[in-house]
Amino acid sequence: MLIEVLKSKLHCVTVTDANLQYRGSITIDEDLMDAADMIAGQKVQIVDNNNGERFETYIIKGERGSGCICLNGAAARKVQIGDTVIIIAYALMDFEEAKAFKPTIVIPKEGNKL
Repeated sequence: MLIEVLKSKLHCVTVTDANLQYRGSITIDEDLMDAADMIAGQKVQIVDNNNGERFETYIIKGERGSGCICLNGAAARKVQIGDTVIIIAYALMDFEEAKAFKPTIVIPKEGNKL
């Protein structure tokens, strides 16, 4: 049996931009992606601590070292620049494997810096 478990998380990053005219997704600083063991195209859940919104999208690589967290397309309507969000990635694992698995949790500093 496979179950879905927390694989990795960027905890309490700050939204730096929102681009309604883009075709959709979240742009994340590549340094943050690497630290959280996330990849471009990966499905993620976004949780906005300021307004309670929860939604899913996929990742686009942002400029390394920029601290960029930009919601694009329709997702831009669900956040405000300056909101604090949690970006969560899940993985399917065998039940026994999942019992021992330890997720990667990254808590960036101010400005979304590591």
